[in-house]
Amino acid sequence: MAKKDKKSKTAEQKARVAAKQTKKATQKERKVKSKGGKEDSDADDVDLESVLEEYAKQQALYLKVTETVSEPPSPRSSSTLIGSPSNSNELFLFGGEYYNGALATFFNDLYVYLIDRGEWRKISSSNSPLNRSGHAWCRGGNAGGVNFHLRNKGKLVLVNDRCHGKPLMNGSRTFYHYNDFWRLEPSTREWTRIETKGKGPPARSGHRMTYYKNYILLFGGFQDTSEQTKYLQDLWIYDCQNYVWHNATLPPATQKPDPRSSFSFLPHDSGAVIYGGYSRVKSTTTAGKQTKGGQQGLRSVLKPMVHQDTWFLRIMQPGPDALASTPPTIRWERRKKPANPPNPPRAGAKMAYHKGRGILFGGVHDVEESEEGIESEFFDNLFVWNIERNRFFQLTLRRPRGPNKKALAERGGAKRGRGKADEEDLLRNLAALETKGSFADPNIMDIDIVKEEVVEPVKSIHPILMTMPHPRFNAQLTVQDDVLYIFGGTYERGDREFTFDELWAIDLGKLDGVREIYRRELENWHGDDNEDSDSAEDEDSTDSEDEDMDGGSSSGVPLPREQSEPMTSSAEMVSSQQIAEVEEEQPESALSDNRPHPRPFESLRDFFTRTSNDWQEILLQILRLSDSTANQAVKEIRKKAFDMAEAKWWDCREEITALEDQQEEAGIGEVVSMSERGGESGGGGRRR
Repeated sequence: MAKKDKKSKTAEQKARVAAKQTKKATQKERKVKSKGGKEDSDADDVDLESVLEEYAKQQALYLKVTETVSEPPSPRSSSTLIGSPSNSNELFLFGGEYYNGALATFFNDLYVYLIDRGEWRKISSSNSPLNRSGHAWCRGGNAGGVNFHLRNKGKLVLVNDRCHGKPLMNGSRTFYHYNDFWRLEPSTREWTRIETKGKGPPARSGHRMTYYKNYILLFGGFQDTSEQTKYLQDLWIYDCQNYVWHNATLPPATQKPDPRSSFSFLPHDSGAVIYGGYSRVKSTTTAGKQTKGGQQGLRSVLKPMVHQDTWFLRIMQPGPDALASTPPTIRWERRKKPANPPNPPRAGAKMAYHKGRGILFGGVHDVEESEEGIESEFFDNLFVWNIERNRFFQLTLRRPRGPNKKALAERGGAKRGRGKADEEDLLRNLAALETKGSFADPNIMDIDIVKEEVVEPVKSIHPILMTMPHPRFNAQLTVQDDVLYIFGGTYERGDREFTFDELWAIDLGKLDGVREIYRRELENWHGDDNEDSDSAEDEDSTDSEDEDMDGGSSSGVPLPREQSEPMTSSAEMVSSQQIAEVEEEQPESALSDNRPHPRPFESLRDFFTRTSNDWQEILLQILRLSDSTANQAVKEIRKKAFDMAEAKWWDCREEITALEDQQEEAGIGEVVSMSERGGESGGGGRRR
C-alpha cells in the first residue's frame, strides 16, 4: 500500500508540474499573440510612404536656399569677403560682429554682391553655420576651384588684434570657439558641413587659410580663455581628395614662424607665403616700488608685438606610388626682410592676393603708451607686395588719362553713319531683286526702313573720389577681375570704436580713383557716460573740426581725417643701420631681364599684341627642353604665352607706373618706337 501511495503522489506531482508548464506556455502564447496583434495594428495604422514623404518635405525645407534682393549689409567687423571663383561678377560676404559700445551682435547671414548690376542679395537657409566672427575661409583646394571652406570660427571680438569681452544681445559675456568645418557651393549657395576623418585642428580665432593644389592650409591663430591668451604656430593641411587633416610636424631644431595671429597668408606656385602678424610676448619690466636694499622688483608682463618677418612654406606632394593617406612634405624657409616695407610697422593691415602679388591696405600703429592708455595712429596707405622679388611698392591714385573724347565720338559717329548707309543700300538691292527691277534705279522705290532703337543697359552710377578711404584697420579686402574691393573696417577715437559701413572699389590696373559703391553714416556710440566724461576735453577740440569736415550734419558720427603724414614722420625713426640693411637687400628690377617688358602707357592688350611672337618663342624653348612640344596645340600655346605676358605685365606694373608719372611730369604722353613704324617714319614729321 505504501508503494502505491508513493506512486500516486509522484504521478500527482508530475501532473501538477505538467499543468503549470502548460499554463505558462498558454500565457506566453497569449502574450505573443497580443503583442503581435498590437504590432500588426500599428503597422496597419502607419503609412510608410507618408512618413517618408513627410521626412523628405522637412529635409527639403531645411536645405531650402532663399535668395532675395536686399539693402547692403549692416555695419560689421571681423567678417570675411571673397570673390566668387565661379563667377567674376560676384562677391560673397559672411558673418561678422557689430559692437555699439553697449552690446555685441553676431551674424551668420550670407550676402552676394552682383558687380555688373550693383545689387545686393541676401541668402537665407536653415542649413548654415551659426553666428560668428573672427573666422577664416578660402577658395577650395581642387582643380575646379569652385568651393569655399570655412574653418574654426570663434565668437571672439578682435579689436586691434586685442581680445575684449563684450556683452552679447542676451546680456551675457560668454564667448565660444567653434571647431566646425563648412563648404559653400557658390553656384547654388548651399552650405555643407564637412565631417573629416581623424583628428582636426583645435578651435581658435585669428587664424588664416589659403590653398595649394588639392590642399587647404591653416596656420596660427590664438585661443583665449578667462586666464590667458595662447598664440599658436601649428600648421594643418586638409586633403580635399581624401577628406583628412594632416598635422604637419617638424623636428625640434627646425626653424618655423613664431606664434601669431592676424597675419597675411597668400598662395604660391610652390606652397604659400606668410607676412607680418600680431602676438603678445612675455617681457620683464621693473616694478614701481623699491625693495629692501635699494633694488627694484621685476614683474613679467605681456607686451604687444607686430611681426615684420616673411616665411615661405615649400610643399612637396607625395609620389605616385605613395599611399593615399601619405601627407605632403613641408619645409619652412625664412626669407630676407622685404624691401621698402610699410613704415612704421602696423597691425590690422589686411592683404588680398592678386596675380603673384599681395595688396595691403590700412593698419594701426601704437605710437605711445602712457597711464591714460595707448595713442594709436591709423593709416590709409595702399601697398603692393611683389612676392617673388620680396619688395613693397606704394600705390597712389592717378588722374584718368585717355584720348580726346570728342574725337572718339566723331570717329565712332562716322563709322556708325557708314554702316547705316551700307545697310540701306543692301535693303534697296534686295527690294530690287524681289520686284525684278534694276540695280541702277533703286532710289525710285519707296522702302520703309525700320529703325531699331538701341537700348543700353542701365548702369548704376557710383561717385569716384581721388582720395583714399578714411584711415582704418581690419578692413576686409578681396580682388575680383583686377579690381580691389574694400569693405568696412574699424577706427578708434579715444575710448570709442567706430565700424565703417561702406564698400569701395579701386581698379588696380588704372588706379584712376576710388569708386564709392555705397556709404552710410556711422551709427552713434552707446558707451557709458564715464567714457565720454574722461575724454570731454578731446571731444570739445574735435567737434568744431567735425562740423567743418561734414557740413555740421547731425546724422551719424562724423570722423575727421588725419592731416598728418605718418610715412614722413615715421621714416625719420629708421636708423642708418636699418637703411643700409634694406639697401643691401634691394632686389633686381623686373625690367632688367632679357624678356619683353611693357612700355609706359601700354595696356596689357597692346603689350601682348606687340610681343606675342616673342612669348610664344620663349614658351616653345621651354617645351623643347622638357620634350613636350608635340602635346601642345597652337591655341594652347598662344593661351600660355598670354599668361606669361600677363604675369610679366603685372610684375612690372609698379615700376612702369613710376616711369609714366615721370614722363607725364616732363610732358610726355605717349612713347612710340620708330623702328616698328617701318615705312611710315619719314622726315615729314619734323616739318609738321
